[in-house]
Amino acid sequence: MLIDRYVLKSFAGPFVISLATVIFIFLFQFLIKSLDQFVGKGLSSWIIIQLIALNLAWMLTLAVPMAMLIAALMAFGSLAATNEITVMKSGGISLVRLMIPMIFVSFIMFYLMIRFNNDILPEANHKARVLLYDISKTKPTFILEPGKFSGDIQGAQILVRNTFPNSNEIQGVYVLDNSNPEFRNMLTAEKGNISFSSDFKNVIMDLENGEIHQLSNIDPSRNYRRIKFEKHRLLFKSEGFGFKQSSESAFSRGDRELSAQAMKKVVDSLQIVSDSIPVRFLETILKDLKTLSVLNYRDTGFASIKTGLPEQKQGLVSNRTVPVDTVRKLAVPGDLRDSISLLVRSAFSRKNDLKNSVISRQQVDKMIDSYDVEIFKKYSIPFACVVFVLVGAPLGYRVKRGGFGIAAGLSLLFFLLYWISLIGGEKLADRGIVTPFVGMWIANIIIGFFGIYLMFKSS
Repeated sequence: MLIDRYVLKSFAGPFVISLATVIFIFLFQFLIKSLDQFVGKGLSSWIIIQLIALNLAWMLTLAVPMAMLIAALMAFGSLAATNEITVMKSGGISLVRLMIPMIFVSFIMFYLMIRFNNDILPEANHKARVLLYDISKTKPTFILEPGKFSGDIQGAQILVRNTFPNSNEIQGVYVLDNSNPEFRNMLTAEKGNISFSSDFKNVIMDLENGEIHQLSNIDPSRNYRRIKFEKHRLLFKSEGFGFKQSSESAFSRGDRELSAQAMKKVVDSLQIVSDSIPVRFLETILKDLKTLSVLNYRDTGFASIKTGLPEQKQGLVSNRTVPVDTVRKLAVPGDLRDSISLLVRSAFSRKNDLKNSVISRQQVDKMIDSYDVEIFKKYSIPFACVVFVLVGAPLGYRVKRGGFGIAAGLSLLFFLLYWISLIGGEKLADRGIVTPFVGMWIANIIIGFFGIYLMFKSS
């Protein structure tokens, strides 16, 4: 028991340090990648903090398995470097026995990460997507630069010659107003004032000493007006200025915003749709066969009319033959011809229906595979906590280096191999080349068997 506590103590410190380091690296990468999306839009610090906190969920999902690998390498590397494992082995304690407390902790982390991936991660992903959408549609603060046209206001282009830093006053104003579909207005003014309304829903421009040149969009050659004014007010809607948070219920959830149980229900529904496609096609075929079987062929004249043969009357043979045109008219009445024509058209349409049914079922099956991939991913990535401990502990013992640099380098190598296998398996599963189970679990299986081999080899 004391040995278990000592091993866990050697493991706990490196785990916390490596977890914080990996999350910091992921966070730094996220900020560099997304910095241009929310900088310069007048967002409050709380909105930015909220966005970072929501994105920490997926970072934690990837950081925990990697931190388990680094901590296992550092813990057993440090114990091996100080010859403590050698002393314990000389006392009859095997390497497998020393790994038992860490394997037990890895299974606990495996369970906790499953709950995290199904209860917290989908909600965090959904809220982060909604928040990013609201940030992306937020326009920056309305700014007029002298000598440059501003198109931030919908339906208007504004040009000013001079602005004043500490006031809303503007000089040399030119406004192209296209908000009215019937008329196109160009306004000029010597000076003016621009501001927002009290509710920030409108932009108000008070202009002085100017002209309005109005041109009709319907008949530009005739309807032209020129109006001089001393004071004139323009009102524009300020849509998009300022951050507005949308309702989360207004957005549908993707596969990464659902729990495994919710995705399983979606898969069951899609499976019912996939199974019903060939059934509906067979029902259509049976309906056509039923239509063909109810035709009354005895009333068509086929039984008594023979083209080019003598006509029979009361058991006697007559030399008179029936003309071909007469046979066609008698043998195939109009209603029968219509039925046969309908059946021929139906046969050609069934060919297209078969092709569409095959394509529809392939698309539905592809959607099922994509959901199955996400379901298996919610369990395969947490199980990497167990796999990486199986690899990290014996590898750290064999390397006999407990430093963070060596552990981080080896961990990065294994994690890259794991991530490449995971991404490749996901792509192959989405294309239907391998099953979703194989695509998501092949990395765990290969690295897990390699870890078991190292563990017994080192023992």
